[in-house]
Amino acid sequence: MKKNKLTLIGLAISILVWLTTTVSGIDLFVIFVNAIESLERYEIDELIIPVVIFCMFAFADLVSKQRYQKIELEKVKIYHAMLSSTHHILNNFLNKMQLFKISAEKTYKFPDSVLDLYDQIIHEAITQIESMGNIISIDELSIRESVEPKSNT
Repeated sequence: MKKNKLTLIGLAISILVWLTTTVSGIDLFVIFVNAIESLERYEIDELIIPVVIFCMFAFADLVSKQRYQKIELEKVKIYHAMLSSTHHILNNFLNKMQLFKISAEKTYKFPDSVLDLYDQIIHEAITQIESMGNIISIDELSIRESVEPKSNT
């Protein structure tokens, strides 16, 4: 019903105009033709068809833009839902990995270099997750660029 709102409004107005002209005996077509004929001396009648054509194409363009914006909005909603789920999974993973780190720190003669590497890997993962969450333009290139390793130069 909501999708056909304008069609239903148009139908209601059409029925109202038809009932009004039928009951009152007014012939709208004759009035329209007489109005066009009265504009003949100003040569405005020659502009009517091009203006109508322009308005039809402008309306079609407007509908197309609205459809595109609706699709883009849905893409953003889906992306954010996916990203939220990914955050949840990765945060659980990172919390569980903290248990491994604590165990490694308590293990006798566990190499400090491995713990340093662990911290670096966790930091990179967190940075990439945050980078993905800050994407403005939802497209393949933006997503790929957000997770590319950044050089520290």
